[in-house]
Amino acid sequence: MSRNTPQLGEPQQEMNEVSGSRGEANFVWRCKSCKREATATIQAPPAAYQQASPPTRQKIIEFDCRGLEFTEFKADGEWLAKGLESNTAFSGIDLQESEWFDYDEKLGEEVSIKDVKWEIRRA
Repeated sequence: MSRNTPQLGEPQQEMNEVSGSRGEANFVWRCKSCKREATATIQAPPAAYQQASPPTRQKIIEFDCRGLEFTEFKADGEWLAKGLESNTAFSGIDLQESEWFDYDEKLGEEVSIKDVKWEIRRA
């Protein structure tokens, strides 16, 4: 397959037919050069990160990939968080810069998400 980089957005909400198959996948991509079709299907839906001290690696989402391999994750879009002590809901969080800061009115303190690192691992 060619090195074209398709974008994957909101896959859990969209199902697409796989050519020559009865199956469906969240993401279907056809290479313009060789015409092969590649698919990715969500095996385990997105899960919330559970706060730990010290921070630990956690599986956020699991895909079954056929004919392709994800090489990079970009935190595009808006994320949600909930204050550990206050349960304050925060929305519209942008993690593209790997950090986020806000103020929790209930606690009267600054809250943050820092040093976010993403890793793609093969099963």
